[in-house]
Amino acid sequence: MSKEKAPSQYLDAKTLDKIKRLDVRARLVVEGFITGNHRSPYNGFAVEFATHREYSPGDDLRHIDWKVWSKSDRLYIKEYEEETNLKCNIIVDCSKSMRYGETTGWSKFDYASTLAASLAYLLQQQQDAVSLILFSNKVDKMLKPSASASHLKLMLHELENTVPSDKTDVDGVFQQLAAQIRQRGLVVLVSDLFLDVESLNKALQQFRLRRHEVIVFHVMHDDELTFPFDENTKFRGLEESIELLTEPRALRKSYLEAVEEYLKQVKKACAVNGVDHVLADAAKPLDAMLSSYLNFRQRRRKNLLRR
Repeated sequence: MSKEKAPSQYLDAKTLDKIKRLDVRARLVVEGFITGNHRSPYNGFAVEFATHREYSPGDDLRHIDWKVWSKSDRLYIKEYEEETNLKCNIIVDCSKSMRYGETTGWSKFDYASTLAASLAYLLQQQQDAVSLILFSNKVDKMLKPSASASHLKLMLHELENTVPSDKTDVDGVFQQLAAQIRQRGLVVLVSDLFLDVESLNKALQQFRLRRHEVIVFHVMHDDELTFPFDENTKFRGLEESIELLTEPRALRKSYLEAVEEYLKQVKKACAVNGVDHVLADAAKPLDAMLSSYLNFRQRRRKNLLRR
Protein backbone atom coordinates (compact mmCIF):
# COMPACT_ATOMS: atom_id res chain seq x y z
CA MET A 1 0.00 0.00 0.00
CA SER A 2 1.43 3.35 -0.99
CA LYS A 3 1.78 6.04 1.64
CA GLU A 4 -0.13 9.29 1.45
CA LYS A 5 1.97 12.34 0.78
CA ALA A 6 2.52 14.67 3.69
CA PRO A 7 0.59 17.92 3.27
CA SER A 8 3.84 19.89 3.22
CA GLN A 9 4.83 18.10 0.02
CA TYR A 10 1.97 19.61 -1.93
CA LEU A 11 2.39 22.73 -4.04
CA ASP A 12 0.66 25.74 -2.51
CA ALA A 13 -0.76 28.65 -4.48
CA LYS A 14 2.14 30.96 -3.63
CA THR A 15 4.65 28.47 -5.02
CA LEU A 16 2.69 27.98 -8.24
CA ASP A 17 2.16 31.73 -8.61
CA LYS A 18 5.92 32.17 -8.93
CA ILE A 19 5.96 29.78 -11.90
CA LYS A 20 4.78 31.94 -14.78
CA ARG A 21 4.78 29.29 -17.54
CA LEU A 22 1.48 27.42 -17.52
CA ASP A 23 2.94 24.26 -19.06
CA VAL A 24 5.48 24.01 -16.23
CA ARG A 25 2.78 24.59 -13.62
CA ALA A 26 0.59 21.85 -15.11
CA ARG A 27 3.44 19.34 -15.29
CA LEU A 28 4.48 20.01 -11.68
CA VAL A 29 0.92 19.68 -10.43
CA VAL A 30 0.26 16.39 -12.22
CA GLU A 31 3.63 14.79 -11.55
CA GLY A 32 3.44 15.99 -7.95
CA PHE A 33 0.18 14.31 -7.00
CA ILE A 34 0.90 11.16 -9.00
CA THR A 35 4.06 10.32 -7.06
CA GLY A 36 3.27 7.65 -4.48
CA ASN A 37 -0.49 7.90 -4.89
CA HIS A 38 -1.52 6.16 -8.10
CA ARG A 39 -0.14 2.82 -9.18
CA SER A 40 -1.78 3.43 -12.53
CA PRO A 41 -2.24 7.18 -12.42
CA TYR A 42 -3.60 7.99 -15.84
CA ASN A 43 -6.79 5.98 -15.64
CA GLY A 44 -8.62 8.21 -13.21
CA PHE A 45 -11.08 9.48 -15.80
CA ALA A 46 -11.28 7.11 -18.77
CA VAL A 47 -11.89 4.02 -16.64
CA GLU A 48 -15.36 5.27 -15.75
CA PHE A 49 -16.56 4.72 -19.30
CA ALA A 50 -16.34 0.93 -19.13
CA THR A 51 -19.65 -0.65 -18.13
CA HIS A 52 -20.41 -4.23 -17.17
CA ARG A 53 -23.30 -6.60 -17.71
CA GLU A 54 -23.73 -10.20 -16.69
CA TYR A 55 -22.47 -12.88 -19.10
CA SER A 56 -25.03 -14.57 -21.34
CA PRO A 57 -24.43 -17.78 -23.33
CA GLY A 58 -23.04 -16.87 -26.74
CA ASP A 59 -21.13 -13.77 -25.57
CA ASP A 60 -17.54 -13.45 -26.76
CA LEU A 61 -15.32 -14.90 -24.00
CA ARG A 62 -12.60 -12.39 -24.87
CA HIS A 63 -14.70 -9.64 -23.28
CA ILE A 64 -15.11 -11.34 -19.90
CA ASP A 65 -13.66 -9.28 -17.04
CA TRP A 66 -11.67 -11.95 -15.21
CA LYS A 67 -10.67 -9.58 -12.41
CA VAL A 68 -14.31 -9.13 -11.49
CA TRP A 69 -14.84 -12.90 -11.73
CA SER A 70 -11.92 -13.54 -9.33
CA LYS A 71 -13.54 -11.28 -6.71
CA SER A 72 -17.21 -12.11 -7.18
CA ASP A 73 -17.17 -15.58 -8.78
CA ARG A 74 -19.61 -14.21 -11.35
CA LEU A 75 -19.04 -13.63 -15.05
CA TYR A 76 -19.36 -10.07 -16.37
CA ILE A 77 -18.81 -8.73 -19.87
CA LYS A 78 -17.01 -5.42 -20.40
CA GLU A 79 -18.89 -3.07 -22.66
CA TYR A 80 -17.60 0.17 -24.14
CA GLU A 81 -19.55 2.93 -25.77
CA GLU A 82 -16.86 3.24 -28.42
CA GLU A 83 -13.53 1.76 -29.34
CA THR A 84 -11.91 5.18 -29.34
CA ASN A 85 -10.36 6.81 -26.30
CA LEU A 86 -12.15 9.19 -24.01
CA LYS A 87 -13.09 12.63 -25.31
CA CYS A 88 -13.00 15.29 -22.61
CA ASN A 89 -14.41 18.79 -23.00
CA ILE A 90 -12.95 21.26 -20.50
CA ILE A 91 -15.16 24.34 -20.16
CA VAL A 92 -13.55 27.28 -18.35
CA ASP A 93 -15.36 30.36 -17.07
CA CYS A 94 -13.54 33.55 -18.13
CA SER A 95 -16.08 36.09 -16.90
CA LYS A 96 -15.03 39.15 -14.89
CA SER A 97 -15.78 37.61 -11.49
CA MET A 98 -12.95 35.14 -12.11
CA ARG A 99 -10.49 38.03 -11.81
CA TYR A 100 -11.02 38.28 -8.07
CA GLY A 101 -7.74 37.97 -6.18
CA GLU A 102 -5.49 39.25 -8.95
CA THR A 103 -4.46 42.36 -6.98
CA THR A 104 -3.15 40.34 -4.03
CA GLY A 105 -1.83 37.16 -5.68
CA TRP A 106 -3.50 34.25 -7.43
CA SER A 107 -6.88 35.06 -8.95
CA LYS A 108 -9.66 32.54 -9.37
CA PHE A 109 -8.89 32.47 -13.08
CA ASP A 110 -5.21 31.71 -12.40
CA TYR A 111 -6.33 28.75 -10.32
CA ALA A 112 -8.95 27.68 -12.88
CA SER A 113 -6.59 27.91 -15.85
CA THR A 114 -3.92 25.92 -14.00
CA LEU A 115 -6.52 23.31 -13.06
CA ALA A 116 -7.68 23.08 -16.69
CA ALA A 117 -4.09 22.85 -17.93
CA SER A 118 -3.29 20.13 -15.40
CA LEU A 119 -6.31 18.06 -16.44
CA ALA A 120 -5.41 18.51 -20.11
CA TYR A 121 -1.82 17.44 -19.42
CA LEU A 122 -3.02 14.40 -17.44
CA LEU A 123 -5.44 13.28 -20.14
CA GLN A 124 -2.96 13.90 -22.94
CA GLN A 125 -0.54 11.53 -21.20
CA GLN A 126 -3.05 8.70 -21.67
CA GLN A 127 -3.74 9.68 -25.29
CA ASP A 128 -7.25 10.95 -24.62
CA ALA A 129 -8.67 13.72 -26.78
CA VAL A 130 -9.24 17.02 -24.97
CA SER A 131 -11.05 20.15 -26.05
CA LEU A 132 -10.96 23.61 -24.47
CA ILE A 133 -13.95 25.92 -24.34
CA LEU A 134 -13.74 29.41 -22.83
CA PHE A 135 -17.00 31.19 -22.03
CA SER A 136 -18.43 34.28 -20.36
CA ASN A 137 -21.85 35.38 -21.66
CA LYS A 138 -20.97 33.66 -24.94
CA VAL A 139 -18.56 31.04 -26.24
CA ASP A 140 -15.34 33.05 -26.46
CA LYS A 141 -13.09 30.25 -27.76
CA MET A 142 -13.61 26.64 -28.73
CA LEU A 143 -10.83 24.21 -29.63
CA LYS A 144 -11.98 20.84 -30.94
CA PRO A 145 -10.85 17.62 -29.18
CA SER A 146 -7.41 16.30 -29.99
CA ALA A 147 -4.77 14.16 -28.27
CA SER A 148 -1.73 15.66 -30.00
CA ALA A 149 1.09 17.44 -28.19
CA SER A 150 0.71 20.46 -30.47
CA HIS A 151 -2.97 20.73 -29.50
CA LEU A 152 -2.02 20.78 -25.82
CA LYS A 153 0.40 23.64 -26.49
CA LEU A 154 -2.38 25.54 -28.26
CA MET A 155 -4.71 25.02 -25.32
CA LEU A 156 -2.11 26.33 -22.89
CA HIS A 157 -1.45 29.31 -25.14
CA GLU A 158 -5.15 30.23 -25.15
CA LEU A 159 -5.40 29.93 -21.37
CA GLU A 160 -2.28 32.01 -20.80
CA ASN A 161 -3.49 34.80 -23.08
CA THR A 162 -7.09 35.02 -21.88
CA VAL A 163 -8.19 38.05 -19.88
CA PRO A 164 -11.52 37.46 -18.09
CA SER A 165 -14.27 39.84 -19.25
CA ASP A 166 -18.06 40.19 -19.51
CA LYS A 167 -20.65 38.57 -17.28
CA THR A 168 -21.38 34.93 -16.57
CA ASP A 169 -24.31 33.50 -18.54
CA VAL A 170 -24.66 29.75 -18.83
CA ASP A 171 -28.23 29.48 -20.12
CA GLY A 172 -27.63 30.27 -23.78
CA VAL A 173 -23.99 29.17 -23.70
CA PHE A 174 -24.63 25.67 -22.38
CA GLN A 175 -27.59 25.11 -24.65
CA GLN A 176 -25.33 25.94 -27.59
CA LEU A 177 -22.50 23.74 -26.33
CA ALA A 178 -24.76 20.79 -25.55
CA ALA A 179 -25.97 20.87 -29.14
CA GLN A 180 -22.41 21.06 -30.50
CA ILE A 181 -20.83 18.38 -28.29
CA ARG A 182 -22.66 15.43 -29.82
CA GLN A 183 -20.34 12.54 -28.99
CA ARG A 184 -20.79 11.18 -25.49
CA GLY A 185 -17.84 11.93 -23.26
CA LEU A 186 -16.63 13.77 -20.21
CA VAL A 187 -17.60 17.40 -19.64
CA VAL A 188 -15.57 19.31 -17.04
CA LEU A 189 -16.88 22.71 -15.95
CA VAL A 190 -14.41 24.99 -14.15
CA SER A 191 -16.23 28.05 -12.83
CA ASP A 192 -17.00 30.17 -9.76
CA LEU A 193 -20.70 29.62 -10.58
CA PHE A 194 -21.74 33.26 -10.28
CA LEU A 195 -25.27 32.45 -11.37
CA ASP A 196 -28.56 31.44 -9.83
CA VAL A 197 -28.89 27.78 -8.95
CA GLU A 198 -31.87 27.19 -11.25
CA SER A 199 -29.79 28.34 -14.23
CA LEU A 200 -27.06 25.92 -13.17
CA ASN A 201 -29.61 23.11 -12.84
CA LYS A 202 -30.94 23.70 -16.36
CA ALA A 203 -27.42 23.96 -17.77
CA LEU A 204 -26.36 20.65 -16.23
CA GLN A 205 -29.52 18.99 -17.54
CA GLN A 206 -28.53 19.98 -21.08
CA PHE A 207 -25.42 17.79 -20.86
CA ARG A 208 -26.85 14.95 -18.83
CA LEU A 209 -29.75 14.52 -21.26
CA ARG A 210 -27.10 13.77 -23.87
CA ARG A 211 -25.53 11.20 -21.52
CA HIS A 212 -22.29 13.08 -20.89
CA GLU A 213 -20.53 12.51 -17.60
CA VAL A 214 -20.15 15.90 -15.92
CA ILE A 215 -17.75 17.17 -13.27
CA VAL A 216 -18.05 20.65 -11.77
CA PHE A 217 -14.91 22.15 -10.26
CA HIS A 218 -16.36 25.02 -8.25
CA VAL A 219 -13.57 27.58 -7.90
CA MET A 220 -13.87 29.98 -4.98
CA HIS A 221 -11.40 32.40 -3.44
CA ASP A 222 -10.62 31.95 0.23
CA ASP A 223 -11.99 35.47 0.90
CA GLU A 224 -15.37 34.32 -0.42
CA LEU A 225 -15.36 31.29 1.85
CA THR A 226 -14.06 32.85 5.08
CA PHE A 227 -14.85 36.60 4.74
CA PRO A 228 -11.68 37.64 6.65
CA PHE A 229 -12.22 41.41 6.45
CA ASP A 230 -12.09 43.47 9.65
CA GLU A 231 -11.76 47.17 8.83
CA ASN A 232 -14.28 49.30 6.97
CA THR A 233 -14.14 48.00 3.41
CA LYS A 234 -15.46 49.16 0.05
CA PHE A 235 -16.68 46.22 -2.02
CA ARG A 236 -16.92 46.65 -5.79
CA GLY A 237 -18.88 44.40 -8.11
CA LEU A 238 -16.83 42.79 -10.86
CA GLU A 239 -19.78 41.97 -13.10
CA GLU A 240 -22.13 44.71 -11.92
CA SER A 241 -21.44 48.44 -11.38
CA ILE A 242 -22.09 48.30 -7.65
CA GLU A 243 -20.07 49.70 -4.74
CA LEU A 244 -20.78 49.11 -1.06
CA LEU A 245 -18.88 50.67 1.86
CA THR A 246 -19.55 48.67 5.00
CA GLU A 247 -18.26 47.37 8.31
CA PRO A 248 -17.53 43.68 7.54
CA ARG A 249 -17.76 42.36 11.09
CA ALA A 250 -21.44 43.29 11.17
CA LEU A 251 -22.04 41.24 8.02
CA ARG A 252 -19.79 38.23 8.60
CA LYS A 253 -22.30 35.91 10.29
CA SER A 254 -25.13 36.50 7.81
CA TYR A 255 -22.72 36.39 4.86
CA LEU A 256 -21.23 33.03 5.88
CA GLU A 257 -24.72 31.61 6.44
CA ALA A 258 -25.73 32.76 2.95
CA VAL A 259 -22.63 31.16 1.41
CA GLU A 260 -23.29 27.91 3.27
CA GLU A 261 -26.86 27.83 1.99
CA TYR A 262 -25.71 28.67 -1.54
CA LEU A 263 -23.16 25.84 -1.52
CA LYS A 264 -25.81 23.47 -0.21
CA GLN A 265 -28.12 24.37 -3.10
CA VAL A 266 -25.30 24.01 -5.67
CA LYS A 267 -24.37 20.58 -4.35
CA LYS A 268 -28.01 19.54 -4.42
CA ALA A 269 -28.40 20.66 -8.05
CA CYS A 270 -25.32 18.63 -8.98
CA ALA A 271 -26.44 15.57 -7.03
CA VAL A 272 -29.94 15.60 -8.57
CA ASN A 273 -28.34 15.57 -12.03
CA GLY A 274 -25.77 12.89 -11.20
CA VAL A 275 -22.90 15.38 -11.43
CA ASP A 276 -19.75 15.41 -9.27
CA HIS A 277 -19.28 18.71 -7.42
CA VAL A 278 -15.74 19.51 -6.28
CA LEU A 279 -15.17 22.66 -4.23
CA ALA A 280 -11.83 24.12 -5.33
CA ASP A 281 -10.55 26.64 -2.78
CA ALA A 282 -7.97 28.74 -4.64
CA ALA A 283 -5.94 29.06 -1.44
CA LYS A 284 -5.52 25.29 -1.09
CA PRO A 285 -2.96 23.11 -2.91
CA LEU A 286 -4.27 22.23 -6.37
CA ASP A 287 -2.45 18.91 -6.57
CA ALA A 288 -3.91 17.83 -3.21
CA MET A 289 -7.43 18.60 -4.42
CA LEU A 290 -6.95 16.70 -7.69
CA SER A 291 -5.33 13.76 -5.93
CA SER A 292 -8.18 13.54 -3.44
CA TYR A 293 -10.79 13.65 -6.19
CA LEU A 294 -9.13 11.02 -8.39
CA ASN A 295 -8.74 8.72 -5.39
CA PHE A 296 -12.44 9.21 -4.67
CA ARG A 297 -13.33 8.20 -8.25
CA GLN A 298 -11.20 5.10 -8.06
CA ARG A 299 -12.72 4.05 -4.73
CA ARG A 300 -16.21 4.61 -6.12
CA ARG A 301 -15.50 2.46 -9.16
CA LYS A 302 -14.14 -0.37 -6.98
CA ASN A 303 -17.28 -0.23 -4.86
CA LEU A 304 -19.47 -0.45 -7.97
CA LEU A 305 -17.55 -3.46 -9.23
CA ARG A 306 -18.03 -5.24 -5.89
CA ARG A 307 -21.82 -4.99 -6.10
